[in-house]
Amino acid sequence: MLTVAVLISGTGSNLRALLDAASAPDFPARIVAVGADRQADGFEHAEEFGIPTFLVPYSRFGSREEWGAELDEQLRVWNPDLVVLSGLMRLLPAGLVEAWAPRIINTHPAYLPEFPGAHGVRDALAAGVTETGASVIVVDTGVDTGPILAQERIPVQPGDTEHTLHDRVKPVERRLLIDVVHRIATGELDLDNLAH
Repeated sequence: MLTVAVLISGTGSNLRALLDAASAPDFPARIVAVGADRQADGFEHAEEFGIPTFLVPYSRFGSREEWGAELDEQLRVWNPDLVVLSGLMRLLPAGLVEAWAPRIINTHPAYLPEFPGAHGVRDALAAGVTETGASVIVVDTGVDTGPILAQERIPVQPGDTEHTLHDRVKPVERRLLIDVVHRIATGELDLDNLAH
């Protein structure tokens, strides 16, 4: 059984989808802990499922590296097989990424390498493209530059706003994330043998 820790910053909609999927008896992964860099509404989902939570507030640390060191310690308490970033709106320091690589994955609301960074949906609209997408990647020390595990195209519709487009991207992100976690858990996807 693959053990998973999830890191969030906000409402945790991807977390909720993963918790629902993992609650099925035949799903080959279990979420063992949920952490956040701030007091996050998504903790309510974890509590509903009886999943332990931990908080490592970024604002309490003098540097990203100090914060990352504490986050690393908290993760090691649970020693998960996989760490999923689920709307964690903060770049992880290189030391933390390297300590857990390649076992940290993240979703992104664009068809990478198109539109990396914090505003993938907004950037796609600003570029005037006719389609964008959703991706699941391995986290590396760059910004959305790690190996791509899954992705899918999503059309941009006339009159789309950042909100309407994001609302169509999110369900695809969730589905891809659940599928990737399942494939990692069954051994169909071997993170250790990815080409870097």
